[in-house]
Amino acid sequence: MPLTERLGCGLAIAKQQSVEEPKSGFLGLISMVSFSTGDRMALVRRTKSKGLRLDIIEGGQGSQEAAISDIPAHPRNYALGLPVSGAWFPGDPVGHRHFVTITDGHPFALEPGGSLSEVVQAYESWGKLNADASNAVLICHALTGDSHVVGDSNSAHPTKGWWDEVVGPGMAVDTNEFFVVCINVLGGCQGSTGPSSIDPSGGRFYGSSFPEISIRDIVRAQAKVADHLGIDRWHAVLGGSMGGMQVLEWAAMFPERVQRIAPVATALTASAQQIAWSAVGRSVVALDPRWRGGDYYDAEPGDGPHAGLAIARSIAQIHYRSDGSFQDRFGRSLVDNESLFGIWDRYQVESYLDYHGEKLVRRFDANSYVVLNRAMDTHDLARGRTSMEEAVKRITAAASTASISTDSLYPTDQQLEIQRLITKSGGVCTHVEIDDPNGHDGFLLASEGMGGVFRSLLVS
Repeated sequence: MPLTERLGCGLAIAKQQSVEEPKSGFLGLISMVSFSTGDRMALVRRTKSKGLRLDIIEGGQGSQEAAISDIPAHPRNYALGLPVSGAWFPGDPVGHRHFVTITDGHPFALEPGGSLSEVVQAYESWGKLNADASNAVLICHALTGDSHVVGDSNSAHPTKGWWDEVVGPGMAVDTNEFFVVCINVLGGCQGSTGPSSIDPSGGRFYGSSFPEISIRDIVRAQAKVADHLGIDRWHAVLGGSMGGMQVLEWAAMFPERVQRIAPVATALTASAQQIAWSAVGRSVVALDPRWRGGDYYDAEPGDGPHAGLAIARSIAQIHYRSDGSFQDRFGRSLVDNESLFGIWDRYQVESYLDYHGEKLVRRFDANSYVVLNRAMDTHDLARGRTSMEEAVKRITAAASTASISTDSLYPTDQQLEIQRLITKSGGVCTHVEIDDPNGHDGFLLASEGMGGVFRSLLVS
């Protein structure tokens, strides 16, 4: 069933799922992709033509119009009927989510210059908030994460909790003691307002019209959720990778609202290499003709940008893991020992990448990937704050940071720089390098090491 039909059914029962009715209002529109005037006119013409179409260049002889649905499947042979988007939509099972509209009839201004007329935030919580709200811990998720930190996978939550071995009763972040909150980020796709949400001003999916956002916008939206929950000050804010970027901005933007922070496997500013990897991932999504410039939600299952998103994930998976972990696990093993010389015959490592790419397609949204990926690129704690030293001086929270020994994407020197500048400014910051073979993903997989960092910080 196309998403428009699903959404029509879902909106009818949205009130039962605690999602407030959309309000109309002003929306600042910023395109995710920069087009020339000619490109814009061509896009308008295609939108008005019967069916979505694409210009295809063949043999250097000019353009030939062909229906997107006629384009052959990618030779990776992804499963048939993959969802156009793995986003959560009104009408889907709610699970452990709660929803709050944070705009209250006023547009939510965005750092890059646009605004959103309405912003819904989806969050999950565990434990009980005490009488003076002093035991609240915020966990910030990474790029393709969501609010489901703890719990089983089911029809509402496509994967099990991503920090199941770190957060929970008796765990390092003990939900018997702390009230733990995780919020699906602004721009995400698991209940919070993002490109797969309905634009209340037009009644259609945002798609390509969703504005650019920054990590600071994500944090400001989270602060509104804290207000809703009656939390004036977090006992601690924790997170890795993109989550760590949010942690740092929480400490710099709202120093009076944060007592402790643990930004792990992250950086004060996105590096040139991190930006380069991100740019390639976004480009791969945009090259998928079924992405349709970001307006693909009306397509049938199997006709969405699954190849672009899956390959972007495969690229990321390479630098999320270490060379040693790939070599130890796969070596040069083939999927079929009798099939080697065909262009698309696969080594086991290729099968692994294809699996993770397809897995992401089933639970994530291509537009959210592009929007959040770019927000990570623009992360710079020093922006508008004179210098990095001056920016870090804003941090008054006790801090602990951690590195993964084999992380080539966010190497140890970036976390040591966090410690150095916080200490230089007169603050307190500990650092631990965790010996783990899994590369950047170690911040999710090295449960004992990460748990030790958090446990020490929470009782400090």
